[in-house]
Amino acid sequence: MNRYCTSGSIQHWKEFKSNIHIAKRKFFNDKIYKISSSNKRPWDLMNWVKKKSLPTIEFISYKDQPCNSLLELWHALHSLYNSMENRPINVSFINKQPQADQIQWLSFSKQEFKDAIAKCSALLTPGPDHISWRHLKSLITSDRCLIKIMQIANACINLEYWLSHFKSSNTVVIPKPNKDSHNSPKSFHPIILLNTTGKLIKKVISNCLQFHLSANSFLNSHQFGSIQQCSTTDAGIYLTHLIRAGWLKQYHTSVIAFDIAQFFPSLNHYFLSLCLKKVGLNSNVIQFFNSYHSNHPTSYSWNNLSSPLFDVVKDGMVEDRGTE
Repeated sequence: MNRYCTSGSIQHWKEFKSNIHIAKRKFFNDKIYKISSSNKRPWDLMNWVKKKSLPTIEFISYKDQPCNSLLELWHALHSLYNSMENRPINVSFINKQPQADQIQWLSFSKQEFKDAIAKCSALLTPGPDHISWRHLKSLITSDRCLIKIMQIANACINLEYWLSHFKSSNTVVIPKPNKDSHNSPKSFHPIILLNTTGKLIKKVISNCLQFHLSANSFLNSHQFGSIQQCSTTDAGIYLTHLIRAGWLKQYHTSVIAFDIAQFFPSLNHYFLSLCLKKVGLNSNVIQFFNSYHSNHPTSYSWNNLSSPLFDVVKDGMVEDRGTE
């Protein structure tokens, strides 16, 4: 392996694979000889009896009812992770916000795509299209491939349509760590995997949208989460400033940290459209996001089991957290 890393020669790579094959064969031949000649128990070479593993779903209950079948499990997961759909909200407070001037949404550039993909780790799990970030990084080195992806992204905005191929996802359910019991769907965490090419386009659109929101002062200056040039260090500096300012006034500062459960899946699409309109985005962009937020089919994966597709048509947003 050292010779191959130094030279990069295909011949050295073949020699390395050959030596691995020889070493494996020698190891297993020695094992077989030891078992058949020394302890005289040839049945040790195979698993005659194995413990019967019970399906995990036999221990899962939802709303005090056990999930006795796969279909009940899928419906329990779908109901839990989409519990906020179709709930009415009061959006009257958005009318108090001033209407910004209309923004001209420009076509995407090559550099925007290169900057967006440069931050993506090649080790992240691919989505249903089985394209990894490593493959996509290799593809966009070709101007021809990059221009094709740019044309798809620009066409989506101009046609006010997000392709159904990019909407399909796979929701992988994994157990939450440090839980005493995993007998409820709430003890598991959903990781939603989207198609990688669509994620790249979405990252570029997100960066453009954040730029427009910041340029129009639509974002709170003290918002640090997922905001460019607002890191964890900035949040710590701001918190330290508040504490020291309180000390000068003889105040005792307390910090309350909390997590809003199901926050991203609970976002209302109509409310998001009003926000985009207030910030000055034109009708093409608003209609594109309306298309983006509708009709998201997803399948659930539990261990080695997979569910049929479920339609996620709701007043919520599909949260892509699995590969970020």
